[in-house]
Amino acid sequence: MTAFRSVTPLRSATPFRSTFWGGFANAVGRLMMVGILAFCAVNSVQAQDDAAEFGDAPAPAPAAEAPAAGAPAAGAPAPAADAAAAPKAKEDSLLMWWIHALTWPYVIVFLAMSFVLVSLAVMNILAVRRDAIIPQELVDGFDEKLNAKEFQGAYDLARADESMLGQVLSSGLAKLSGGYAKALEGMQEVGEEEAMKLEHRLSYMALIGNLAPMVGLLGTVQGMIASFDVIAKSTSSPKPSELAVGISTAMTTTLVGLLLAIPAIAAYNILRNRVARLMMEVGIAGENLMGRFEEFQPQTPKK
Repeated sequence: MTAFRSVTPLRSATPFRSTFWGGFANAVGRLMMVGILAFCAVNSVQAQDDAAEFGDAPAPAPAAEAPAAGAPAAGAPAPAADAAAAPKAKEDSLLMWWIHALTWPYVIVFLAMSFVLVSLAVMNILAVRRDAIIPQELVDGFDEKLNAKEFQGAYDLARADESMLGQVLSSGLAKLSGGYAKALEGMQEVGEEEAMKLEHRLSYMALIGNLAPMVGLLGTVQGMIASFDVIAKSTSSPKPSELAVGISTAMTTTLVGLLLAIPAIAAYNILRNRVARLMMEVGIAGENLMGRFEEFQPQTPKK
């Protein structure tokens, strides 16, 4: 019993993921290129219209005479006050720009996904600690009990321990009366059940990693549709600021979706590999500790 079978099916999703991410990257690239080209075209048209409109404008009036050297400037305190208030106004406008660019529905969705992802990451990191899977104190204590021929004490020690190794060892000892093969079978069943619980919890992180870019792609499509709708309904050249609303939604939703998906998928794969390694170590440790019972076979009644 060197490894549990529930870990291996996870590897079969690799070709699907590579195909999925390739198609997603192509779709996002095409949408971004269309949006940039549309924005540049409208911007150049607007610049030409502005140049034609203001090309023949009269020269500006000469500046007013400078005040006398000794006279105090009337608005002298105003620049200092404006300079002090500028950083706060810029910070507020940047925050509001992100909110307006994402729009409130996407803000709520991405915040909810972020909170769930952080919670799952903390729970899974705590669950896959070595002390929670294979505590060294249990291994040493169980081995001492077996060396002292205290089999009931070893069973009580394993059953009282809430770690995965404790559950595996207690199930093996409980079925030892049926033979060593039955004990190994019971240990494997419990090990696969515990491994499945860990994998199910990890799968929600993979789900967020797959959904986040899809939500971002939805925002990309919605933003591009809004920008092209402005172009279609405009009787003249639309203003770049009107097109920027939809384009900003398209780009920011894609960015936030990828910022959520990248750490989610990375954490999922790292923790999944750690779970697979710990499952193998649980199987090896359980087999080594129970290996001394291999010579004990159930006695069949003589005829």
